[in-house]
Amino acid sequence: MKNESGEASVEEENQKQPKEAGKFIKIKKFTFIMGIFLVIFLTAGITTIALTFGDEKVESLAPDKHAEFEKLYSTYDKIKDDYYEEVDEEKLVDGAINGMIKSLDDPYSAYMDKKEASSFHESISSSFEGIGAEIQEQDGQIMVVSPIKGSPAEKAGVKPNDIILSVDGKSVEGLSSSEAVLKIRGEKGTKVDLSISRAGESEPIELTIKRDTIPIETVYAEMLDDGVAKIQVTSFSEHTVQELKTALEEMSKKDMKGLVLDLRGNPGGLLDQAIEMASLFIPNGKVVLQVEDRSGKKDVYKSENDGELKIPVVVLIDDGSASASEIVAAAVSESADIPLIGVKSFGKGTVQTAQDFEDGSNFKYTAAKWLTPEGNWIHKKGIKPDINVKLPDYASLPYISPDKELKASDSSSEVKAAEEMLKEAGHDPGKIDGFFDEATKNAVTAFQREQKIKETGTIKDDTTVKLMQVIQEKILKNDTQVKKAVEVLKKEINK
Repeated sequence: MKNESGEASVEEENQKQPKEAGKFIKIKKFTFIMGIFLVIFLTAGITTIALTFGDEKVESLAPDKHAEFEKLYSTYDKIKDDYYEEVDEEKLVDGAINGMIKSLDDPYSAYMDKKEASSFHESISSSFEGIGAEIQEQDGQIMVVSPIKGSPAEKAGVKPNDIILSVDGKSVEGLSSSEAVLKIRGEKGTKVDLSISRAGESEPIELTIKRDTIPIETVYAEMLDDGVAKIQVTSFSEHTVQELKTALEEMSKKDMKGLVLDLRGNPGGLLDQAIEMASLFIPNGKVVLQVEDRSGKKDVYKSENDGELKIPVVVLIDDGSASASEIVAAAVSESADIPLIGVKSFGKGTVQTAQDFEDGSNFKYTAAKWLTPEGNWIHKKGIKPDINVKLPDYASLPYISPDKELKASDSSSEVKAAEEMLKEAGHDPGKIDGFFDEATKNAVTAFQREQKIKETGTIKDDTTVKLMQVIQEKILKNDTQVKKAVEVLKKEINK
């Protein structure tokens, strides 16, 4: 008898006795069919056993990889099945993710639903409609990092470190920064009412701001006297470095001999743009910054500049200079000996990254901290300038809403601010005490006569706008920080 279990034996049988081979194949088919029935019976038996002894036996065959999520799944199922009203399942999931990220207690980490994520992407890549202020959540409050140059927020007098208490009469306490952004932003031409708390002010400041299109134009250049150029960088967006290169070329054609790089009020932005910008001023091969992860591993970024700027440079910073602008300031200070002028910067020394989901939502989280070229971490400390120079006191005067009328016998913080403005505008309001007396009225009337405005003796509408305009122009003419920067540059130019 042939060995039917071996491949060679089967092949030999097929060649020599084809009829017998056919019989063999029929037998195999029968065996195969019987095998199928056997599998079906066994499967049915296992299923019966599983149903008899319960779910635990089945679950044990496939242990849960994320057992720590058992409470989360259980809570989700219980709410979905037993809550007294129908629930939005997507909203439940969003809330769970949001809660997880909020538990990090990190103002720079946040979950964003589809609407918030879209707003986030707009703010770094194109124009958007709103008031133009960079904000962050800190200790349950919404704080202004800095208003954008030329924005409605800046024109309305919003300042770095202002705390936004409410938007259109509704408190924003406890909201994430992305949630607050959605409440503040809106269509061009619409108005939003903000209540703001400011250090040194005993009462909240009430602002009504008209929204506008906020273009992401980030670089503004002008020639000052004696060959000194001033280039202001207001944020770090996708095309900021290219904008700066174009500005430098334009200023070079105007015989630029020295440069004031103005990073005041710059809330930051994209890390790659900060590294590339700093590299323009730092010799090739020198360190720009270090990025350190939680294990202590450091990635060191060095300048790849193929031709550093051959003119003296100074950099201006203030308490609105944060994140990417601090990276540039620290880098040029430590790796290129470029002096910093102004006041201490904001102090944000962490790096965020964003993760997009397929449904359009995303979350950003702090992935690392950044260190200066010399290994310093400036988080919550800020960068101290080499030369400390403050702006005049009147540069910090609060905004007065043109919609609000200030008149005789009124007493408020707005009246006090108006009295200080009148004094700086050259009209003596008498004692600056926040009380609208006869001397204040006379100063207002004199100011209106000078500006060819209807002489009402009260402060509202055109009078308010013009008064603040006069102060803004005076600040620009007497920018003590820029003046000091020019003074320092002239000494270097004339060496």
